Amino acid sequence: QVQLVESRGGLVQPGGSLRLSCAASGFTFSPYIMSWYRQAPGRERDLVATISPGGITNYADSVKGRFTISRDNAKNTMYLQMNSLKPEDTGVYYCNARRGQNYWGKGTLVTVSS
Repeated sequence: QVQLVESRGGLVQPGGSLRLSCAASGFTFSPYIMSWYRQAPGRERDLVATISPGGITNYADSVKGRFTISRDNAKNTMYLQMNSLKPEDTGVYYCNARRGQNYWGKGTLVTVSS
């Protein structure tokens, strides 16, 4: 059974940091392109960051320089380190695995507010 399980998000003050993780199981993790998506209230789900099987990363312009995506293939886990958080980073963050097939986690809510 394929599972992608995001870690708990939470409430963070503007300027703060938070690290999300995504634990994968039920499929061979290492060949998959892994991504984080974000869905803000009332908006579509948008791509935040992607990491290839070889570790090449890409980021949405809105998070460049603040967010870092990484993966540990030995642990079947992906991470998103979020620094200098802004209120506009608020949303449900989803983990995605793609290689022909497309798998999604259930999402975790991150709220950036004072």
